Amino acid sequence: MAVIRKFTNAPPTTRVHPSTTDAIVRVVRPVGGGTLLQISTLGSDDRKSEPKVSQTFQLDAMAAKALRALIDSTFGSERA
Repeated sequence: MAVIRKFTNAPPTTRVHPSTTDAIVRVVRPVGGGTLLQISTLGSDDRKSEPKVSQTFQLDAMAAKALRALIDSTFGSERA
């Protein structure tokens, strides 16, 4: 688990992951101030045990804006 500090582009891949999962999103307000967006993914439906968090990452405002720019450049910038 970590706060993402930057995104780096990698070469495209043709492989699509074989399963899907759900995510839990929450806002975290650290004691020292600021705001983080936390995204936690659950194990896939094929997991033998009950659903539990398998990975968590957090975005500060700068990383969230960088991710938004990547999403907009990939899918277009129309907002609902």
